[in-house]
Amino acid sequence: MKLRRVSAIAKKEFLHVIRDWRSLGIGIAIPIVMLFLFGYALTLDVDRVPLIVWDQSSTPASRALISGFTGSRYFSLVGYARSYPEIVRAIDSRDAQIALVVPVDFAAKIAGGRPVAVQAILDGSDSNVATFSLGYAEAVTRTYRDGVTIAAMKRSGLAPPRVGIELKPRVWFNSDMESRNYIFPGLIAIIMMVIAALLTSLTFAREWEVGTMEQLIATPVTGGELILGKLLPYFAIGMFDLMLSVLVGEVFFSIPLRGAVWMVFAASAIFMAGALSLGMLISIVTKSQFLASQIALVVTMLPAFLLSGFIFPIANMPFPIQLFTYVFTARYFVTLLRGIYLKGLGIKLLMGDALLLALFAVAVITLSHVKFRKKIE
Repeated sequence: MKLRRVSAIAKKEFLHVIRDWRSLGIGIAIPIVMLFLFGYALTLDVDRVPLIVWDQSSTPASRALISGFTGSRYFSLVGYARSYPEIVRAIDSRDAQIALVVPVDFAAKIAGGRPVAVQAILDGSDSNVATFSLGYAEAVTRTYRDGVTIAAMKRSGLAPPRVGIELKPRVWFNSDMESRNYIFPGLIAIIMMVIAALLTSLTFAREWEVGTMEQLIATPVTGGELILGKLLPYFAIGMFDLMLSVLVGEVFFSIPLRGAVWMVFAASAIFMAGALSLGMLISIVTKSQFLASQIALVVTMLPAFLLSGFIFPIANMPFPIQLFTYVFTARYFVTLLRGIYLKGLGIKLLMGDALLLALFAVAVITLSHVKFRKKIE
């Protein structure tokens, strides 16, 4: 392998990318748009849930309970209802996602120390929001109940219980528990996977379609030199996209990077080599730009979104699907980036995932070299 030939192929491919605004858009513009779009729009945090209240009691006791909801950042009071049909209309129109119904005898039962039921009506069409809303509502109600119990004991001359269990949580790595901090590192992995495969999936197919592959075959350039020369420009574009992604996360989203920056780039370089080679292999096999781009999307985007642990926890998937996720490198790269970003893990703990990425890159590059034939078929 001669570096002069490799650099000549790389220069040719780089000039093509510069002159073709579509390739340049795929390589640079789309990743930045996706970062901002997903960074601002995609969140797993559930707060400010629209709440409607039907207070049939209209007493200080019921208003104290309602204030526990309105004073919480997890609920946003959108109005009061005076009947069930009004609640139905509010939930049907999605003006409210939870309704609180306080019974008429609420204050009387509280004053008499008797149990009282407060109804919470939830919109179950969004199960995620409904689950979190129910948990928040139970927490607010439990806090109100404990306060009422202690106040009643004091009025009766009884001392509140001194023995109890108090949970004092301490959250590591993402102390504010913001989903954006959890999503963003995985988002970098998804973008790099999809863009890398899309870019290189068009390289060899384009040469076959426009008729320039015959000229390359006639040259003394070997298959390995041709593959490496075509990979280098897109590898540089990928690393540039990574640098922009890290800067966007730091400047616009304040994503904490607890680990070393060089580890982010080292892990990304290994992953990028495998992702680019995968796109190259697709391009070599299909020899069609349209078919190659479609296969690249299916092979990279769907598994990266669904089976990498980016959004959906792998541990919650059926066991056969969990086994299937080990096939896709995005799983390991997402784990690496989150470990570096959120936990600041070192090389020893991340070496296993990095080695798997390196093995995949070597295997795909080798397979690409084997599948490429310098001859007209």
